[in-house]
Amino acid sequence: MNSLKLNNIAHKSGFVNIIGLPNVGKSTLMNQLLGEKLSIVTHKPQTTRHRILGILSAPEYQIVLSDVPGYVEDMSYEMHRKMNTYIEESFKDGDILLVMINPGDQTELAPEVLKLIDKSKAYKILVVNKIDLHDSDDVKNTAAQWNEKLAFDETRLMAAETGEGVGELLDTLVAHLPEGPAYYPKDQISNKNVRFFISEMIREQIFLQFRQEIPYSAQVDIEGYTDKEDIIHIDAIIYVNRKSQKYIIIGKNGSAIKQLGIASRKNIEEFIGKQVFLKLHVKVREKWRNNEDLLRKFGY
Repeated sequence: MNSLKLNNIAHKSGFVNIIGLPNVGKSTLMNQLLGEKLSIVTHKPQTTRHRILGILSAPEYQIVLSDVPGYVEDMSYEMHRKMNTYIEESFKDGDILLVMINPGDQTELAPEVLKLIDKSKAYKILVVNKIDLHDSDDVKNTAAQWNEKLAFDETRLMAAETGEGVGELLDTLVAHLPEGPAYYPKDQISNKNVRFFISEMIREQIFLQFRQEIPYSAQVDIEGYTDKEDIIHIDAIIYVNRKSQKYIIIGKNGSAIKQLGIASRKNIEEFIGKQVFLKLHVKVREKWRNNEDLLRKFGY
């Protein structure tokens, strides 16, 4: 495959996969690199459920970033198995592999993931995140321990939430991209469509507004999207496992779902850049996380 030339400079392109424990900052890093919020971010684990590609393009390069869910060792549902499959698939197409860890984190990556990292032929970068929240000795010790455990090509220190070290990491990624053409149109920023991101924004607010099992039992599906001249009408269905969960999401006199709609609509309007009329419905679908047809409908 012939690479493109720009002022006698070879065009570079490649796939960069971000791997790490749940809630380590993978989605935050991808959003920072892109300058766009594509992956939802909360403090709760398993917020990310899909493999989301973020496309960062410049005249001389294109980086296809892949944010995948954290590996689920206790696979209680078919949904968990599909989430883990995204991780396994990401190792097949990666040119650069970012392994994100937090200083002092005592939780180990799953043995299956460690084996995949060890066997990967991609350029491996250890990314020690959240350095702004930890003592410098903890940061150095964590980096040293991981470099003893796995053979990394280099180590990068950063605070993804504030952006510290992100620019330097981007320079490193570009430097180690192989020569090649753009895989996607230069103005495309993701492999997912608008409906997907709208459903994720609503699901993010469910994670932020509700506790315990509710966020993990809920799935959002966009049933209607009508773009009129001055407003976009969106019909979204929130699927849950049990009637009791439905009543919690609706709240007394509809108070909870009203707040959910207000917060979700604000983020959707910022993303789309247009006024939105959002209508939320709640439906009970028992054991949807083990239902192949529903999982396929929801994009798993």
